[in-house]
Order: sequence, then C-alpha cells, then structure tokens
Amino acid sequence: MSERYDVIVVGLGVMGAATAWQLAKRGRRVLGLEQFTRGHDRGSSHGRTRIIRAAYYESPAYVPLVRRAFTLWNELAAEAGKPLFLRTGGLYLGQPASELVAGSRQSAETHGIAHELLDAQELMARFPALRVPYEMVGLYEPDAGLLYADECVGALLDCAAQHGATLRFNEPVFRWQADGAGIRVETAQGQYSADRLVLTAGAWIGHLLAELGLPLTIWRILHVHFAPEGDDGRFDAGHLPFVLWQDDSGIYSAFPALPGQGVKFGRHDTGEPCTAETVRRTVTDEEVDDLRYQLNRYLPGAGGSVLWSLTCLYTMTPDHHFIIDRHPAYPQVIYASPCSGHGFKFASAIGEILADLATEGTTSHDIALFAAARLGIGANA
Repeated sequence: MSERYDVIVVGLGVMGAATAWQLAKRGRRVLGLEQFTRGHDRGSSHGRTRIIRAAYYESPAYVPLVRRAFTLWNELAAEAGKPLFLRTGGLYLGQPASELVAGSRQSAETHGIAHELLDAQELMARFPALRVPYEMVGLYEPDAGLLYADECVGALLDCAAQHGATLRFNEPVFRWQADGAGIRVETAQGQYSADRLVLTAGAWIGHLLAELGLPLTIWRILHVHFAPEGDDGRFDAGHLPFVLWQDDSGIYSAFPALPGQGVKFGRHDTGEPCTAETVRRTVTDEEVDDLRYQLNRYLPGAGGSVLWSLTCLYTMTPDHHFIIDRHPAYPQVIYASPCSGHGFKFASAIGEILADLATEGTTSHDIALFAAARLGIGANA
C-alpha cells in the first residue's frame, strides 16, 4: 500500500508519542510508526515512574523548557482524564560544591525556583529515613515529583489517536528517502509519503541517520524496585521526597515507596556500553547487591527484597545535552531524542517543539543548546 500524510513520526516512545499528539491536535494528518508493540520495554520510555524537577543541575538553560513541560503534562492529564504527576518534592544531596548541589542551586536561584538548602542535621530531622554524612548538604525542591511514565506514554498515544493520528505498531522502518520536497518511508507493510519526517527513534536513531555519523554512545541502565524493611511508612511518598545524591561512587536516584512498587533505585551517571541490539537484559545478583548496598547507605532499610528489576537504554551525546535539529541535506527531516538519560520529563515540550519545526519551520522555544552543529554535524534548526 502507499498512503500520504502531512507528517510521519518514526518511533513511538515518549518523544514520538508527544509529537504525534501535538501534530494531531493541530489538525495535521499524522502517521506514527513503531517497530515494537505499544508500550514495549526495549527502549528508554518504559517503567512506572520518572522524576520531573526544575532545579536542574545540568544547566539553567533547561528550566524554561521543563516549566513548559509541566504545563503540557497537566494539559494532557486533563484531556486524558487521569492523573499523570505526583508531587513528592525532590532532594539533591552532596558536597556544597558538587555538580549536583551547586548546579541545582544555580538553576533555582537563576529562575526563582522555590527551594531550601539544608545541612545534614536538618535533613535527617526533616526526613527521618535519611542518613546523611555531616559534610553533605541537601537542596530541597518542594514542587518536584514523579511522572507516571507508562501512563504518560499511553495517554499521549490515546489522545493522539483521538485527534485523528494513525498509529502503527510492530512495523519497523526499513529506509527513508527524500521525495522531492517531501519524503518516502518504506516498511514491511508498504510505502508511505509525507511532507515532513520526524525521527524520534531513541537508541535506533543512529541506524536511521547513518550518513550523519552521530557521535552517540548507548548505556545499559539498571533500576531495581526494592521492598523496604519494616512497615512504618518512613520511605513512603508523603514522608520522603525522591532523592538524588552524588558522592565519590557516583550519582544515584531513589524514588519514594509507592503502593505495589516499593523503592525504585538506580545509578544515573554511567552504564554498561552496548547497542540497542546487544544490550544485556539479564540482571546479576552482584548488580542487585551493589545497588542495595548503595541505597542502604543513605536510606537504611530501604533496600530489602527485590520486587523486580528493569533495564533501559540511555542514548548519550558527548556533552550529555539533547539533539534537536534538521537533517543538513534534507530540511524536511527533523530528528530528536538522543536525550542522554534525562529527557522523559521534557517530552511533552519536545513534542511541541518538533511539531513546531514540522509545521511552522521554526519554534519559539530556545533550542540553541541542542543544535547538532555543536558536535560538528549539519546545520542548526
């Protein structure tokens, strides 16, 4: 079969789903193509929860974008008729001059984000589950929280379809090519044409843009859901915020216990190098024991028995910032989503940006930080 659309979106993880939603809301004829099943666990978007935070240690430049993302997640929740966000507060622990604490403080002070800076004694008095070395401090952001990740992706897909988007799963893209000012996409089921192509294929983006030689590294990331010891509720959301900490061993994230989910915990700053095809999905006892040890150092008793573990993929750029840009040879092709392990929270806003670029040719969002030209590739969007 051969069908024509205004925009084809390849990859229906959170970035592609958000783009399809935005485009369909604008009345565009949209085709979304996904190589796996709906809500699959092979990429970077699956799981029960993701952190969303505005005191952004990575750079103050992200703050306007995450604020817009908050607004759009709320709009999506209203449209879908279901809660997608849980306000838990967020806590960032480390030495005062650490990247995590100093960077979060810079973003908070630059953009007027509500926050408190607490010493170790104040932290343990406020949050009794914590054990904090005396030399550490914590920046507390009361309005941060958790997105219900699987529910977010599902809501984006449902709402995109309700606005008229055609979404096809289990349909991998073999190739795409320019077709005059438009594009043509080939899959096992047929060929599709469109005026614009948006590629949001995560760890598979390098295959679809092989000619660009994107300098990407893929990490296997492990998270474990632990059942806390005891039943006094000290690890529960409402008593404990999510906690990120940085020490000599790395940067870790601990989520407060939620019903049926326990405490989710993992390391954020590094992972096992892999490819999307060769990633190791098995989890060893040694890996679990190491995470349990790290968790119990700061939250004693949080790392009890294992409820389940999950692996996902971080697709990393050299500077750990996103790429959002046009193909240098084919301006009708827009690509995004190598988000370096911190993109989910922004997806609602990135979908808006990609829809802007596909329909208007430009966006009011400042995306200069994400231009591929900084990596020696192509032209700025």
